[in-house]
Amino acid sequence: MRGFASDNNAGVHPKIMAALAAANHGHSIAYGDDELSDEASKKFKTIFGADSESFFVLNGTGANVLSLSAVTYPYNAVICPESAHINTDECGAPERFAGCKLLTVPCDDGKLHIESIRPFLYASGFQHHSQPRVVSISQPTEFGTVYTRDEICAIADFAHANNMLLHIDGARIANAAATLSCGLEDITSATSADFMSFGGTKNGLMYGEAVVFFKKSLAKNFKYIRKQGMQLASKMRYISAQFIAYLEDDLWYKNALHANTMTALLSKEIREIKEIRITQKVEANAIFAIIPKEIIKVLQSKYFFYVWNEELSEVRWMTSWDTSEDDVFDFVNEIKQNLYNL
Repeated sequence: MRGFASDNNAGVHPKIMAALAAANHGHSIAYGDDELSDEASKKFKTIFGADSESFFVLNGTGANVLSLSAVTYPYNAVICPESAHINTDECGAPERFAGCKLLTVPCDDGKLHIESIRPFLYASGFQHHSQPRVVSISQPTEFGTVYTRDEICAIADFAHANNMLLHIDGARIANAAATLSCGLEDITSATSADFMSFGGTKNGLMYGEAVVFFKKSLAKNFKYIRKQGMQLASKMRYISAQFIAYLEDDLWYKNALHANTMTALLSKEIREIKEIRITQKVEANAIFAIIPKEIIKVLQSKYFFYVWNEELSEVRWMTSWDTSEDDVFDFVNEIKQNLYNL
């Protein structure tokens, strides 16, 4: 059943599947000591700089939790939006495995601002409070909004001036880059951010994410942290092969741009329906909207999606690399038909 629940629900891009098949010949040294993993790592350095270090992991939660673990002590704190994935959708894994406290900030649009970070700094040096060490932002945010390059630079500069690091949860970083018509490095390493979780699964990969440190010094012990954190893939060539194909010929950009374009089309059609109100800026591949509660279940039976806020009857619709115009128009027609039947 096709739907608008999540880009996680989409299949694997044919070029990624072909790369997996091509990697599936003969034997290869395990645990990342293979030629494909070396090639993929070199591609990451080409994008993010010679001083960067990348590590492939199995999933996004692993990327977020282990990268935060690498740069913090248990007495540290991570400042993040209240809606951040590390706060809402990782089952407490950051607190359990990194041992850090999450200091959350209510953000109507999912975006952190310096003014909302500043109050937490009063705890610095006070032995009774967790010590802020990392600012974590999602790009795009959990509400589908996108930080500009200047906004990220400002947060990075503020973090560094206060002895903190900037982490980017880039599970959908490709969609943000497509929104801003820029390269991956332009909104990551070039902003003075320190490290990121680099996503691929939501944009055409079968599985696999990466942790990218933009300074080698931060990656010093990460290979041990990855192993202890149960994220070292034995047959890593299959993750690496996907990333090679993903980064070649800008496949990452083409996939993300298509998803964003389908969201823009869906948004345009939805705005013409007076019974529905879009609640967030539509900037990447997500739409948040308040719709009549009566039509939710019947719509979900044909095009599954998630209810974001039950009390408000607010839903989230997401498009992916394989969403078609027919999907969009059929969904809109289904909405109109159900509204007509009310």
